[in-house]
Amino acid sequence: VQLQASGGGLVQAGGSLRLSCTVSGRTFRSSATGWFRQAPGKEREFVAAINESGYGSYYGNSVKGRFTISRDAAKDTVYLQMNSLKPEDTAVYFCTVGVYRGRYFPAGWGQGTQVTVSS
Repeated sequence: VQLQASGGGLVQAGGSLRLSCTVSGRTFRSSATGWFRQAPGKEREFVAAINESGYGSYYGNSVKGRFTISRDAAKDTVYLQMNSLKPEDTAVYFCTVGVYRGRYFPAGWGQGTQVTVSS
């Protein structure tokens, strides 16, 4: 499986960005998908995940109410809409495929995309 993320960039605090991740291979429809992020000097952090059906979504506490994860099975693509961005959201964002069993377990990782939020 290959995951190709895009949509990162530089944005001012309070602004919005939408990340996209296209998943190649015949795994998208049978896999949960999610996003993690890692800021310099910090541990990797769970951001959001969505289950195989697209009807269940889960968020890290730091992004609840600001970020929305969604997926389009026809395009094998998962999205992360990020609103009300804060400087502390600055990180490399990674898309993943995995399973959700009470919590999200990533199994495959894409390359990261940089998100920088200026104050």
